[in-house]
Amino acid sequence: MLKTVIVPQLALLLCAWSTKTQDFMSPSVNIIAELGKVKDIEEQLKIMKQMLQNQNNLVAQLNSRVVELEIKNEALQIMAQTSLDKTESMQKENEARKVAFSASLLDSETGHNGPVLETSPLIYKRVFTNFGNGYDSSTGIFTAPLKGVYYFRFYAHSHTGIRMAVSLYKNDVRQCSLFSLKPTNTNGNASNGIVLTLQKGDQIFTKLWENTWVYDDPNSYTSFGGFLLFPL
Repeated sequence: MLKTVIVPQLALLLCAWSTKTQDFMSPSVNIIAELGKVKDIEEQLKIMKQMLQNQNNLVAQLNSRVVELEIKNEALQIMAQTSLDKTESMQKENEARKVAFSASLLDSETGHNGPVLETSPLIYKRVFTNFGNGYDSSTGIFTAPLKGVYYFRFYAHSHTGIRMAVSLYKNDVRQCSLFSLKPTNTNGNASNGIVLTLQKGDQIFTKLWENTWVYDDPNSYTSFGGFLLFPL
C-alpha cells in the first residue's frame, strides 16, 4: 500500500523537476521582454544624448552670437560717441567762427574826445554786438580769438574848425587812417576800412593823432567794428 502511494508521488516530483529544468534551460519570455526594454532605454538614451549635444551646440552658437552682438554693440557705441564728439567739435568750431563786434565811442553822453598829447586806444563804450567776446569795452581793444582773415571799419566825426585824425593799429603798428582838416562851414566826417590776416591773440584798436579831436553823441557818429571773414 505504501509503495503504491510513494510511486505516484515520486513521479509527480520528477515531473515537476523536469518542468523547472526546462523552464530554466529554455529562453524566458519575461527576460526577452526585459532585454527589449533595456534596448529601448538605450535607444532613448542615445536620442537624449543627441538632443543634449544639439542643445549644447545651440547654446554655443547663441553664446557666440551674443559675443558677436556685444562686439558690434560696443563698436556702434564707439561710432556713436565718435560721431557725437565730432558734432560737438563742429558746433564749437562753428561757434568759434562767429566773430563780429560793433561799438560807438560814447555810451549815452555827448562830447569830444581829445586833444591828446600821448596817444592811447580810443575806448568805444557803447557796444552793439560782440560775438566771440573779442572786443573789450574797458580798453577799446579787439583781440583775435582765432587765426583768420578779418575785416575792420571805423568812422569818425568832428565839428567845424576841429582837426580830426584817427588811425587803426595792429599790435602797435599803424595800418590805415582817416583825416579831416578843420572844415570851416561843415562838420567833418571820414571813414576807412581794411582786411587783415590775424594770428590768434593779435590786437586791433584805433588811436587819435596828437592834437586832434573826435565827436560823438547818442547818434553814434564815431564807431569801430569788424568781423571774421574766414578762419585759417
